[in-house]
Amino acid sequence: MSDRFSREELLLGRTALERLKASRVAVFGAGGVGGYAIEALARGGVGALDIFDDDRVSLTDINRQLYATEKTLGRYKADVAAERVLDINPAAKVNAQKLFFLPETADRVDFTQYDYVVDAIDTVAGKIEIVLRAQAAHVPVVSCMGAGNKTDATAFEVADLFRTSVCPLARTMRSELKKRGVTALKVVYSKEPPLSPAPSGEASPKRQVPGSLSFVPSVAGLILAGEVLKDLAAAPSKP
Repeated sequence: MSDRFSREELLLGRTALERLKASRVAVFGAGGVGGYAIEALARGGVGALDIFDDDRVSLTDINRQLYATEKTLGRYKADVAAERVLDINPAAKVNAQKLFFLPETADRVDFTQYDYVVDAIDTVAGKIEIVLRAQAAHVPVVSCMGAGNKTDATAFEVADLFRTSVCPLARTMRSELKKRGVTALKVVYSKEPPLSPAPSGEASPKRQVPGSLSFVPSVAGLILAGEVLKDLAAAPSKP
């Protein structure tokens, strides 16, 4: 009998679909990368999703973020993402968490409840804390490196962080995580050298806003989700 996941079952099998249905995944960030990761996880049959993002949809998000439309301007991205997940799969369990994840807020998240963690945020301190918390809880984690200021969506690949090159964010993460005793981390990254964006009215004295295209962060997000779906389909969920 056909159902919304029958095409997926043809490739992965019924057992894998049951594993995905029984899985709970945390996604940190529902923007240009995270939004597409959430989309693919929902369409892939993950049974429970916790979405962490305290940002609201703005006009400058529309060119690249799945949840950014005229109708969603001003709304919390986590709420919009949760609604879309339920439109895709009404049986899914979704928690929209309006949380800016940093070391100072990390105690509000129990990482032991997850089968997988997706890091799709920009803040280095937050990214490091996600990795440390997930690994301490013995939960698999995949992290996205820099997707801004890039134009080649075909350049993304999956690798261990400590085998990456070129990406400035990956370089920083390697240095900081090595200091904290982390020796391995699955990441999605690109060897494409980042471009220098033109001056923007959004820029602050401390930080130039990165340029971003519709077809680049979306690809990174889909690759992130693909790694999660393949790993969860292949291994039984935690008891």
